[in-house]
Amino acid sequence: MVDVQRLAQALGQQTNGEVRFDDGARAVYSADASNYRQVPLGVVLPRKIDDIVAALAVCREHGAPVLARGGGTAQSGQGVNVGVVIDCSKYLHRVLSVDAQARIARVEPGAVCDALRDAAEREGLTFAPDPATHSRCTLGGMIGNNSCGPHSLMAGKTVENTERLEVLTYDGARFWCGPTKSFDGLGGRQLEIYTRLRSIADQYGDLIRSRFPKIKRRVSGYNLDQLLPENGFNVARALVGSEGTCALTLEAELSLVASPRERVLVVLGFVDIFAAGDAVPRLLASGPIACEGLDHSIIGGLRERRLALDDIALLPPGNAWLMLEFGGATREEARAGAHAALAGFSGVLIDDRARMARLWSIRETGASATALALGARAPDPIVGWEDAAVDPLRIGDYLREFSALVGRFGYRTSIYGHFGDGCVHARLDFDLKSRAGIAHWRGFLGEAAALVVKYGGSLSGEHGDGQAKAEFLPVMFGPELMQAFREFKAAWDPAGRMNPGKLIDARRADQDLRWGEDSKTITIASTLAFRSEIGDGFGRELERCIGMGKCRAEKGGTMCPSYRATREERYSTRGRARLLSEMLRGEVITDGWSSEPVKDALEWCLACKGCASDCPTHTDMAAYKAEFLSHYYETHLRPRQAHLMGRIGQWAPYASLVPGLANVAANWGKRFAGIAPQRSLPKFAARTFRSSFSSGKMGERVVLFDDTFNNHFRPQTAAAAQRVLEAAGCAVELPAAHVCCGRPYYDFGMLGQARGALERVLEVLEGDAPIVVLEPGCLSVFRKELAQLFPRDPRAARLANRTRSLAEFLQERDFTPKVEGEVMLHGHCHQKALWGTKAERALLAGLDLKTPDSGCCGMSGSFGYRPEFYDASLRIAGLELLPALERVPKARVLADGFSCREQIEGLSGRPTLHLAELLSASLR
Repeated sequence: MVDVQRLAQALGQQTNGEVRFDDGARAVYSADASNYRQVPLGVVLPRKIDDIVAALAVCREHGAPVLARGGGTAQSGQGVNVGVVIDCSKYLHRVLSVDAQARIARVEPGAVCDALRDAAEREGLTFAPDPATHSRCTLGGMIGNNSCGPHSLMAGKTVENTERLEVLTYDGARFWCGPTKSFDGLGGRQLEIYTRLRSIADQYGDLIRSRFPKIKRRVSGYNLDQLLPENGFNVARALVGSEGTCALTLEAELSLVASPRERVLVVLGFVDIFAAGDAVPRLLASGPIACEGLDHSIIGGLRERRLALDDIALLPPGNAWLMLEFGGATREEARAGAHAALAGFSGVLIDDRARMARLWSIRETGASATALALGARAPDPIVGWEDAAVDPLRIGDYLREFSALVGRFGYRTSIYGHFGDGCVHARLDFDLKSRAGIAHWRGFLGEAAALVVKYGGSLSGEHGDGQAKAEFLPVMFGPELMQAFREFKAAWDPAGRMNPGKLIDARRADQDLRWGEDSKTITIASTLAFRSEIGDGFGRELERCIGMGKCRAEKGGTMCPSYRATREERYSTRGRARLLSEMLRGEVITDGWSSEPVKDALEWCLACKGCASDCPTHTDMAAYKAEFLSHYYETHLRPRQAHLMGRIGQWAPYASLVPGLANVAANWGKRFAGIAPQRSLPKFAARTFRSSFSSGKMGERVVLFDDTFNNHFRPQTAAAAQRVLEAAGCAVELPAAHVCCGRPYYDFGMLGQARGALERVLEVLEGDAPIVVLEPGCLSVFRKELAQLFPRDPRAARLANRTRSLAEFLQERDFTPKVEGEVMLHGHCHQKALWGTKAERALLAGLDLKTPDSGCCGMSGSFGYRPEFYDASLRIAGLELLPALERVPKARVLADGFSCREQIEGLSGRPTLHLAELLSASLR
């Protein structure tokens, strides 16, 4: 029995890494992207390699199991365990070197796949394995799982692309390993290990040659074939795919391959997925560098959810599709293979990079986006038999038998995968929440394993065995090779402390399930109404997060700015969802709505809503944050900022009566009000927009919503909007009284006040005239939170249908501005999440419009004003926004969001324009 308190104390004293044994950290790391949940003893975030060495020594002294965890996206359960988790992704994430001549890269274990690929691309090279999680999976995790991806067709799995590893065993041996011609010069523990490995190769060599499947995607089991003489006794490659059960990777040397300069994509349509599988052997002859299959279930599911409809429209007719990528030094070379693939098939050739990326996104995120059953249909399609692989020349016949097996057990499935390598992914609607459902699932697993073996395949073709497949490995390998596997692990880890219960002598597939027998979705009263296409209730809403971790991506989109600034799992969307789920479960997080770890994680959430669109399952952390804080502050005092920033809509009308005095008082009282001293507060205008408003124009009636910020602080923006609307032939009017949408309330969980503000809005804005809203944060309230606070009030739906952004309103009326010059458009996070910048881009199509992926500005309402978040706010702005501004030094900066404008002007010194101001200037 491990003395956890003494273990934590010793780790804190003997390492320089971050040591976390608190309930919050344990909750965050209790699950990965699989069906499994195991609460760790604690977590260590090493700052240097020496911290890993020291941590392992302490664990050895206390007899504690150890789990090396990468990006936490494993789908077979190898990423969770009751032990000490070592997470290198926060600090040990460097690509140390790229030797273009030798085509070798050196990396730390926490480096992300895309970081290596980006560094290699600068030399015209690439790292071939690229799983769908390439934007966040770590190379240490890829080595542990022997990861693959669509382009492994080009150069193999991670094992074929690993040259050398520096490893550390549980008993403290540290050495580099790789291909070995001689044991000369070896000594100590390394020599002992190598001698035992050679004995395994000698004893079981013939069996390995005869029983290991002769397919590219054999990922199951240990890579004992790499110990054979014909493979150079490659110890490093033998360790690849060992899932952290043998040794820790401290550093890796990986091989790179030439990256085709030109790439094109061919998409072929088929009558069904079986016909697509039958076509694979012929199509492989055309030399694709990727060959992916996709069936109608995923596409239909996306259509049903009204997701990626523009991307789906690019697909040729059919009920199943193959996506084949071709590469070459020239466009003509790439097209040659593509034309060969098209011969005799119905399909399209795409060479536009943007369109290619859109189609690849369907393949990479489609399964996750459809991972939740709609309405009352249950259970959800989940992992549980995810990635079996067979000979690609037999994949059509295998798919027929597999689909028949699925039907016989009464399941439904979607099928997709790396068909060129014979690897089939399937999400099935297993019932893992009842005793009968789990027993039925076990019966399916046994027959599915036997079917794969019948086709000479591998139970795992990509995601590893972990706990999901390991129990059935004897079906594939037989008892003698299973004994060889045990001896391999014992050579490295005789104490059995490295990720125990995974891959070899594993716990049963039906143990440690996240849900388990007779579990139900937890129901709990909430202030916001969580009603959606997947069901109702806060508990069901939290099930949106399936752990695939796109929120940990280091670039692209908006999600998740706080993770990008801190590299903290607890500050990712996934980490927060895990904490909230554990809070409802009540086993690790036991103080419910009063939980400090949950509050800390959610206060770091910028409520940018990026996850509402970037996350394939649309996890809406901004809403969860508001809900949690509303309950937390029922028993705790709100911070000072809540009364200055949160209630700004209440006190701004009074302050605007004496703007000069209000501005002096605000800056004088910053410290008292809890405002970062480095920040300059926005200044009240001498006159509000409403006080100077007059309208005598005739035309279509339109209500201009004079929000708190554009009425009191930037009235020139509202005045510009009035001029533009009148130029478009409208008679502009204001609401009968000034009202605030209440957006700042949500940051502090003031949902009662938010409801009161919106009740007043519903009263004042009754009518039928369209409403133009200038502030994106306000428009997002009308389109999202209004329905959550007034789910049964028909006025809410009518109001939401009447609201438009300025760009949307003008585009609908074919307003054509005469704007010239270079403009950079920075979209507000809520805008990018809920309705996008399509209208702005269409409206401004005639000018030189730059639309960089500028991410989140880092201000996000009150977040950037708070002293504890000021540095993070600057880091977030520095990730993408500020570099984007530097790339266009002469461009005018267009930003509709009030907080975005404050951040840009405060940090860059460059003036900003609202769309209304840009268009108004063109009228003159």
